[in-house]
Amino acid sequence: MPQPLEGRTIALAESRQLSELAALLESEGATALRCPMLSILDLPDPAAALAWINELIAKPFDYTIFLTGEGVRRLTGVAEGGGLKVDFVAALGRSRMVTRGPKPVRALRELALAPTLVASTPTTTGLIDCLKPHELQGQRVGVQNYPGAPPALDEFLRSQGAQLRAIVPYIYAPDADADRVAELIRAMSDGRVDAIVFTSSPQVDRLFEVARDRGLEAQLAPGWERTRVASIGPVVGENLRRRGVRVDIVPDQGFVMKNLVQHIRRAFV
Repeated sequence: MPQPLEGRTIALAESRQLSELAALLESEGATALRCPMLSILDLPDPAAALAWINELIAKPFDYTIFLTGEGVRRLTGVAEGGGLKVDFVAALGRSRMVTRGPKPVRALRELALAPTLVASTPTTTGLIDCLKPHELQGQRVGVQNYPGAPPALDEFLRSQGAQLRAIVPYIYAPDADADRVAELIRAMSDGRVDAIVFTSSPQVDRLFEVARDRGLEAQLAPGWERTRVASIGPVVGENLRRRGVRVDIVPDQGFVMKNLVQHIRRAFV
């Protein structure tokens, strides 16, 4: 009996969990076309992150906001490297922690911590809506941001009179070389890719960046028409739609790899 995704070629822009995602799709019969767009790296100089951690330890923030699971883990790594992990975790436990979605919840659980508030929709807008009922005037608010994060959250917090303490604890670096990304764009345009999977907004940005730099923007349009586009959640979906890309597959909850693969499987049966 044929498997649900047999004969389908699915391109993967994921880096960190690439092997896991490829294995899930291949178990359904798909051919995984690996083209990781970005690597996530530690800060070249951890001084800013250490200063943020030390301020948290000296006097826990009234609110500590985590936007990504990666951010929780990178800050924990910096704290551990500085011999501060126990104090860092204890200070977080004395702060009202707020998360944008389930990924930072899972990362906090690894530290035996649980957030006070979780945005019902894992977007910046959802996070702002989650915070609106709370009095933020004069409150010290630590925010774990990510590279290229939109300014809306910081602007909202300042407008409410919060004392903002923001940190970006990691950087993005190109992973797949531009030649591989360009070949992926051509394969999509030629109809050789059945679906492409995006698991973060910077992956989308990287694809468009290479298309622009290599003069392949005209080939992207037929590529999007011939290739089904899967997004792990609403943040990535918003980025794609803002660029005029049709999003065919996106879970409305459960924004994890396994659930995304189940949605992809159902889209092709």
